[in-house]
Amino acid sequence: MKWMEVLRSLNDWGAVLFGVGFLAPLIAQTMEATGVPAPFGWPPIAVGLMVGVAGGLVAKARRSWV
Repeated sequence: MKWMEVLRSLNDWGAVLFGVGFLAPLIAQTMEATGVPAPFGWPPIAVGLMVGVAGGLVAKARRSWV
């Protein structure tokens, strides 16, 4: 696989990677800082990952974050 193909495939999943790499930790840290408990006793990062991945998949399908 050539480098351009790798970069193109990463770019196709950019919204999901952004959700996992940026939104998930941000949501988890915000939950911890504000004292919002996670549902079902899950760790806050699990909630952040679920929201981040879901948001990234929606943005990927719509081709827009807005």
